[in-house]
Amino acid sequence: MKKGLFITLEGPDGSGKTTIATALKEKLISMGYEIVHTREPGGIDIAEQIRNVILDPKNTAMDPKTEALLYAASRRQHLVEKVIPNKEAGKIVLCERFLDSSIAYQGFGREIGMDKIISINEFAIDGNMPDLTIYLDIDEEAGLARLKDRSFKDRLDVESISFHHRVNQGYKEVVKKFPERIKVVDASKTVEEVLDACLNIITEYIND
Repeated sequence: MKKGLFITLEGPDGSGKTTIATALKEKLISMGYEIVHTREPGGIDIAEQIRNVILDPKNTAMDPKTEALLYAASRRQHLVEKVIPNKEAGKIVLCERFLDSSIAYQGFGREIGMDKIISINEFAIDGNMPDLTIYLDIDEEAGLARLKDRSFKDRLDVESISFHHRVNQGYKEVVKKFPERIKVVDASKTVEEVLDACLNIITEYIND
């Protein structure tokens, strides 16, 4: 049986993860690959229910550690129910967000700390890290400007610019910590340019 892959797309709000992931799926399918496109938090029923709790703008009383634990719980269910089975079946699982998001958003944005977030998630992911991660890099102001016309803004979208600045700084630290796994793409370019860059990274990894 051919070996599957677990590939994640990371980036701050407004970096274009969903747009690029959707286009990548179509391109890779046209090249003959079996693709499963999913997201975090969510991707399966239980995790989507947890997502609704985490991102509901009404839940302003949520403690940062509660938030981090809910992300880890959602991640665990998503892994065992969707990611691992599809990877073991030889498919490429293309997922928007994973552990790196928790490090950036809760570790740095919420100021819990990188090590604590990694510790919480070690239990949840049980060693199942992505094979490859593409980080869509964009300035926080530029990313948030792309969201201004979005009809629904979740609990994280409406955080302060200082929060989003800490998230971006967190992502930079994540890239430094995992340079072998994470490849950086300039997300301020056109969709076509970003898509081509991401596709080249993935095909080179597959063919290596």
